[in-house]
Amino acid sequence: MYKKYELDLAGKKLVVDIDRVGKQANGCALMHYGDTTVLATATASSAPRDGIDFFPLSVEYEEKFYAVGKLPGGFNKREGKASENAILTSRVIDRPMRPLFPKDYRNDVTLDCMVMSVDPECRPELVAMLGASIATCISDIPFDGPCSMTQVGMKDGEFVINPSQEIWDKGDLKLTVASTKQKVIMIEAGANEIPEEKMLQAIYMAHDVNQTVIAFIDKIVAECGKAKHEYTSCAIPAEMFEKMKEIVPPAEMETAVFTDDKQTREGNIAEITERLKEAFAENEEYLAVLGEAVYQYEKKTVRKMILKDHKRPDGREITQIRPLAAEVDIIPRVHGSAMFTRGQTQICDVCTLAPLSEAQRIEGLDPYVTEKRYIHQYNFPSYSVGETKVSRGPGRREIGHGALAERALLPVLPSPEEFPYAIRCVSETFESNGSTSMASTCASCMSLMAAGVPIKKMVAGISCGLVTGETDDDFVLLTDIQGLEDFFGDMDFKVTGTTEGITAIQMDIKIHGLTRPIVEGAIARCREARLFIMDTCMKPAIAAPRAEVGQYAPKIVSINIDPEKIGDVVGQRGKTINEIIARTGVKIDIDESGRVDICGTDKEGMDKAIEMVQIITTEFAEGQVLKGKVVSIKEFGAFVEFAPGKEGMVHISKIAKERVEHVEDYLTLGDVVTVKCLGKDKMGRISFSMKDVAQN
Repeated sequence: MYKKYELDLAGKKLVVDIDRVGKQANGCALMHYGDTTVLATATASSAPRDGIDFFPLSVEYEEKFYAVGKLPGGFNKREGKASENAILTSRVIDRPMRPLFPKDYRNDVTLDCMVMSVDPECRPELVAMLGASIATCISDIPFDGPCSMTQVGMKDGEFVINPSQEIWDKGDLKLTVASTKQKVIMIEAGANEIPEEKMLQAIYMAHDVNQTVIAFIDKIVAECGKAKHEYTSCAIPAEMFEKMKEIVPPAEMETAVFTDDKQTREGNIAEITERLKEAFAENEEYLAVLGEAVYQYEKKTVRKMILKDHKRPDGREITQIRPLAAEVDIIPRVHGSAMFTRGQTQICDVCTLAPLSEAQRIEGLDPYVTEKRYIHQYNFPSYSVGETKVSRGPGRREIGHGALAERALLPVLPSPEEFPYAIRCVSETFESNGSTSMASTCASCMSLMAAGVPIKKMVAGISCGLVTGETDDDFVLLTDIQGLEDFFGDMDFKVTGTTEGITAIQMDIKIHGLTRPIVEGAIARCREARLFIMDTCMKPAIAAPRAEVGQYAPKIVSINIDPEKIGDVVGQRGKTINEIIARTGVKIDIDESGRVDICGTDKEGMDKAIEMVQIITTEFAEGQVLKGKVVSIKEFGAFVEFAPGKEGMVHISKIAKERVEHVEDYLTLGDVVTVKCLGKDKMGRISFSMKDVAQN
């Protein structure tokens, strides 16, 4: 007999079924929130994976199209690879839960969340997050939970807890906060320039709601939870560390680590590793874990120096940003380009503009988002960190970094009415030593401005790190963390924004949560740093968007027509609009409101296309003069096409002032003539006169 648990959460009922399905998984919860249904499972291997020095956790968020009554696209009509939304959701589940597993645990663990039904009032991503936590907590997998997640949206300036999909998509805030009983463990946000104080208010409103959910999970675990299984620890033997310190004294390790050049530091560590290999040549047990042991020794050295002496590996002050540089227009012929350098992190961003018809179409479970007009993509080649590796396309990290920079800039983009372009920014990582996603934000902002995109405000981003001691009040915040401080520190707190407020947050930690003073301090530190970056680096490179798009970018002119005339412009099976495109070399987009976007690089062709559309959609009055091409000659006159699909007749008596015996004596096919409109004849056709033009 399965057990059912219910909780009133943000005005809707959360129902959890335990032991109803999935009984062979280590833990399983069938989640219901409104009519949204998600099956969440947690499964672990029975033994650790050999030869690894990390915890092999996999999180899968599966979107099933039957959940919204749709067939998948494509030939096979089957769900394919995970969508970008599914990947980002998996990352949001992974980031707060990973630190709560034992650091020396090496068994494979898979958290699988399958969306089976979607109620637009109850977002499936939230249900999956809660389900993953519950399934893991009740399982026998070692886990220091429970944890809970709450989302906050905004409608009419007011916070909304666990908002509907529509409020989430259209509001000014998309905030997800994960918590344990005591602390915040993950923050992810997209915001429309929310002030720091208001963002903190929203974060801790969500944290309070999480406490209610955690109490609910505790009740479920108390009644259904399994005893946690024993596992083989992969911790480095303490005696090995002592022997390492005898061979490489702490002072020598400090000298090896503390340099501002990444390659020099790596060379120093490589030399130390070789010495230790020689020293432990007869000890196979030590050699098997030597790489991890050196890593741990290096980590302890860096953390001690930062925490006790406020000494950073590259010699900077705690609040000091690495050397900055920025420039635009470094790539010829592209629509916009910029390069941003911060220490040994360097990003080149290229912006491309296109008609709105080329916006990315999205097939997913969200009924309100079917396309993306702004796309930001991020690439991280192996050469950027001095490694060699075959490229197999963007991984989850690359997709996550691209999405973060995309969220950062969305609030400042002009509307389609103001700027009728689809926009793609691509951040190429030339060099990496920490926080490339924030460098991508800065580079993308400048690239957009260089391309002539009239963004409303400048956006910059920076990351704040953390090293903690034995107590909650023993910590050091680090502005602009480099790679080493990210690897060995406790937090990567990324914040982007304008001078007015925050546009995006992504917080990752490796410990069991942050106190409020740490969160407040990190947000304040990031504001100070991003303003410094804008004033001292970005503005000197490009202070404002260019007045016009570049020479090689397509130009777009918008005109409005009567919506009832759209069919005349399109023509039967698109014949008319395709003829305009063929004659002028432009692209034409028409929406249902009657807005016509003419896109091209040749001004003459664009002007001709505009003229044709206007001719087609205008009711001609008597006396109007225009030009057309003779397309047909009859005994009684000639037909003149003045726009694709639009013709009028010049009667033989209206060709010339003198009497005309044969039309062919005056006109041949293809002649371009100037005519004057005489109105419509008895058959409803437009009549033209050539001789009346000549008389004028």
